Amino acid sequence: MTSLRLPDPEQLAARIRRGERAAVASGLNLLDNKLDTARQCAARLLAALGGKQGLGAGHLIGITGPPGAGKSSLLAAMIREWRQAGRTVGVLAVDPSSRPELGGGALLGDRIRIKNTAYDEGLFIRSLANRSQLGGVASEVWPMSWLMLACFDLVVVETVGVGQTEIDIAEIGDTVCYVAQPASGDSIQYLKSGIIEIPDVFAVNKADLGALANRTAGELARSVSRQDRREDWDYPVCLVSAANHSGLAPFLAHIDRHRQFLVANRLFDELRARHQRAWVIRLLKDEFGTFGLGLLGGAAGVDEWLRAGRPNQFEAYVCLRKQILAKFLPTNQPSSLTTKEHLHEQAIV
Repeated sequence: MTSLRLPDPEQLAARIRRGERAAVASGLNLLDNKLDTARQCAARLLAALGGKQGLGAGHLIGITGPPGAGKSSLLAAMIREWRQAGRTVGVLAVDPSSRPELGGGALLGDRIRIKNTAYDEGLFIRSLANRSQLGGVASEVWPMSWLMLACFDLVVVETVGVGQTEIDIAEIGDTVCYVAQPASGDSIQYLKSGIIEIPDVFAVNKADLGALANRTAGELARSVSRQDRREDWDYPVCLVSAANHSGLAPFLAHIDRHRQFLVANRLFDELRARHQRAWVIRLLKDEFGTFGLGLLGGAAGVDEWLRAGRPNQFEAYVCLRKQILAKFLPTNQPSSLTTKEHLHEQAIV
C-alpha cells in the first residue's frame, strides 16, 4: 500500500496567495484530512499563510438565520454586487450532513442554490457538511476560512439554518449578519434563546412584502435595543430584497462599516486572536472531552497558554494534541501544563 503523498506546505501557500483555484481546493482538502501526517502538513500550511499579515487580511463574514429566510438567495445577490465592484469572494457554505450510512457529506453538494452561471476566477464556493454539530458550523470551518482569507477580499460563511443552535458563527466571523423573514414570529424566540445577541448587522429579507417586512424590522430593532451590547456600535437593521435587489447597497455598506469600526477601535486583531483560541479549545474538547482539557489545566489553562505569545495557533493545536495523547502513554510526561518549565519546553518557535 502506497503512502499518501502530501503537498509541500510552503509551495502550496505561495500558490494560494496568488489566488490559484486548484491550490485553494488542494489546501481545503488537506485541512479536511484527519490523518496525523496530514494534520502536521496542514499546520505548516496555515503557519505559512498566517502571522500578522494573515491577521490583518480580508473580511470574514458570517451569514445566519432561520430556514426559509432566503439566506442563499440574498448571498447570491451580495456576491453579484461584490464582483461587479471588483472584489474577490470565497464562500464556505455549511450544509446539513446526510445520514452516516449515506456518506455523511453535504446534502446540497456543490451549492446549487447559489446560481452563478459564468465561470469566475474571482469567486470560489466550497460546500461543507456540518457533521451534525449543533452550533451550525463544522470545526473545520475556522481553518478553512483562514486559508481563504489569504487570497480573497471577502470570505463568507453561510450556516445551515437550523435555528436556535446557530451560535458558533459568533466565534468565527469578523462581522455576523442575521437574515430574518417577515411575519415569521422568530424574533421573540431568538430574543429568548440569546441568538439575537450575536449579529452585528441585521437584514430583513423579502422587503417587497411591504408592511410585513416593516413590522419585522421594527420588532428586530426594538429587540436589539433591549440588549446589553456595545454602545459604540449601532447594530443596524436593513430592509433588503434578494428578488428585486433593493436595499443591497446600504446593507453591504453597513458590513464594510463594521469592519472599519473594529479596525478603528483596535478590536480587529484581538477578535481574530480570540477566535483562534476558541477554535483550538473547541477542537481539543470535541476530540478529548472535558477530561482531556483538564489534563492541560482546563479551558482556562489552555486559553492562558495560547495567549502567551504563541506565533501560530494551528501549530499550537498540534502541540497540545500531542501533549494530551502523550499522557495516555507510559512515558514520563510532565503532569501539568501550568508549570513554567513545561511551558518553556513546549513553546513553539
